[in-house]
Amino acid sequence: MNEANILRKQQLKNMVYNLIAFSLIFIAFGAIIFTQISVSIYSTLDLELRNSLKMMENLIADRDLNLAKIPDTQRPNQFAARKNNSEVYPRSPRVIPILRDADGNVINFGSVSNSYYDQYLRYLTFDKENLNKIVPLSIKNQYHYRSITSSVKNSTGKVLYVQLVINSDGERALSKHISAILIVCLVVFSILSVLASYILSQITMKPIRRSWRKQVEFVQNVSHELRTPLTVIQNSLESLFTTPNEKIIDKSEGIALALDETSRLSKLVTDMLTLARADSTMAEIHKDLFSVDNMVKSVCQPYIDLAEVQNKLLEVSLECPMNINADKDRMHELLVILLDNALKYTDENDQICVSTALKDNKAVITVSDTGIGISDENMNKIFNRFFREDKVRYREREGSGLGLSIAYWIVDKHGGTITVRHNTPKGTIFTIKLPKGHEFNNV
Repeated sequence: MNEANILRKQQLKNMVYNLIAFSLIFIAFGAIIFTQISVSIYSTLDLELRNSLKMMENLIADRDLNLAKIPDTQRPNQFAARKNNSEVYPRSPRVIPILRDADGNVINFGSVSNSYYDQYLRYLTFDKENLNKIVPLSIKNQYHYRSITSSVKNSTGKVLYVQLVINSDGERALSKHISAILIVCLVVFSILSVLASYILSQITMKPIRRSWRKQVEFVQNVSHELRTPLTVIQNSLESLFTTPNEKIIDKSEGIALALDETSRLSKLVTDMLTLARADSTMAEIHKDLFSVDNMVKSVCQPYIDLAEVQNKLLEVSLECPMNINADKDRMHELLVILLDNALKYTDENDQICVSTALKDNKAVITVSDTGIGISDENMNKIFNRFFREDKVRYREREGSGLGLSIAYWIVDKHGGTITVRHNTPKGTIFTIKLPKGHEFNNV
C-alpha cells in the first residue's frame, strides 16, 4: 500500500471518528434540550394541579357534600364559598375538579356543563392505585389531560376521591412543534458535521503528512549517509585480504581511512539517536546554575589552538557576568556544533568571533565568522535535518547535516531562540538568546 492510500485511509478514519463524536454530541444536546423544555412546559400544569389539590382537600374536609348526583343549578355552589363567608376557592380556572365516592362513581364534576362532561370527562379513567401522582390521560386518543387524584374525608367522615384534571393539548402541541424543530436542526447540523469532520480530518492529517514526509526523508538521508562510510570501510577491509603478507605499515593509509569513516559513522549514529530521543521526548534536560562566560571560555579554549593550526583567528569576548539555569552539557554540545561549523566553513586567514552579552535580561551568545556564508534561499533551511548546501560547493567539507538540527533542538528545549544572518562583508552570524523566564543571578 503506497503512501497516498495509507494517508487517505487514515483521513477517512479520522473523518468517521469526528462524525461519530459530532453526532453523539448533537444527539445528547438535543435530548437534553427536549427533556428540559418538556419538563418546563408541563411544570406549570403540574404546579396548578398540586396547588388546586391542596385547596380542594381543605374545602371538602370542611363540608358535608352530598353523595348523590347534584343538579346543574346547585352543582356550582358545592365548590364555592360558604354563604356570608368572604373565602373564595382560588383554584386555577383551567383545573376541573371531579368528585367521586368510595367506589369511584362521579358525584360532582365542578362547574362544567353536562354536555362537556358527557362528551369528554366521562371517558376519563380513574385509578385508586396512583393517588397523589400526576399522570397523563387521553380521551379517544384525541384530547389529552394531566390528572391527579387524592382521597379525603369530609366533615361527616365519609371517604371521597377528588380528581383534578387539566387539558394539556396546547402544551402537547408545543412540545411536538419543538420536537420537529429539534429534529430539523439535528439533520442540518448532521450535514454540517460531515463538512466539519472533513475539514478537521484535513487539518489533523497535516502534521501526520508532514511527519510522514520527514520520516521518508530521514530514512532516505540515513541510507545515503550510511552507505558511503560503510562502503569505504568494506573496501578497506577487503583490500587487506588481497595482500595478506603485507605489513600494517604498508596498509596504514587504508586502515586510517577506515578508522576515519568509522569515527564519522559513530558520530552520525550518535546524532541520529539524539534526534530520535528528542522526537520521542526521551531526551532529558538536567538544569543547573552555572556561569555563561566560564562555560564559553572552557569550550573555546581548545578551538583557539585548533584555529591557529589552520591559520585562522578565533577571538572570544565575554560580557555576560550572569549565571543561567540550563543543562551545561547540552550547552557545551551546542557551542561545539557552532564552532565545528565555523572552522569547517572558513578558509585560511578567516576570523571567528564568539561573544556573550546580557541584553534585556537575556543571555546572548553569538558565533560569527567570515567564511563562505550561506545563500539567501537556504538561510531558512539550515536547521532542517540532513540539509546541506550545494554538495558540489562543499564536496571537500564533511558533514551529515544534523548538527544544526541538534543545536536548534537544544535551544528550543531551553525555551530560547537561535537565528542566523549574513555577516558583513561575508560569512554568517549565529545568535542564541535564552529568555527572561530562566533564572539569572549575579556571579
